Amino acid sequence: MAKKEQNGLLSLYKEQVVPALRDQFNYKNINEVPKLVKIVVNAGLGDVKSNSKSFNIALEELALITGQKPVATVAKKSISNFALREGQKIGAKVTLRGARMYEFFNRLVSIALPRVRDFHGVSDKAFDGRGNYSLGIKEQLIFPEISYDKIEKIRGFDICFVTTAKTDEESKALLKALGMPFNK
Repeated sequence: MAKKEQNGLLSLYKEQVVPALRDQFNYKNINEVPKLVKIVVNAGLGDVKSNSKSFNIALEELALITGQKPVATVAKKSISNFALREGQKIGAKVTLRGARMYEFFNRLVSIALPRVRDFHGVSDKAFDGRGNYSLGIKEQLIFPEISYDKIEKIRGFDICFVTTAKTDEESKALLKALGMPFNK
């Protein structure tokens, strides 16, 4: 049986990032070294709650970007001020793990983020105190899979990187070693 070809980012993590982080933080056990667990891509689509065609277009765009079918998120409670009913579709999310996660991370860092206008790196202040990092994308056009002519509306989404790191410092070192372009 032929061995599956490993993702380039995963092999980079195993061969270079793990030894570097072990030296930097003096880990005694290799299992202490932080790793990327999952990437959650979340899009709030409250503006299309009355238009199901527009909602489906947004789901298709999210599926193109992530390479995985998104799950529609629904309202938990009715809020009359926002014309929101319980059970109404208000967003979409995708949770990426394994090879798809590393492939998405690689495309985000090497292709999509450099296409942002006036890009000087991502903020290093968006850590949650427990080793997770969140990033907001203002428009889906930075991904090459999305054609400018076919989009209905410019939409943004949030990306959350969940790691096993215990502190923000460890998480930042991990993401930086994997290629995340933080501000200087």
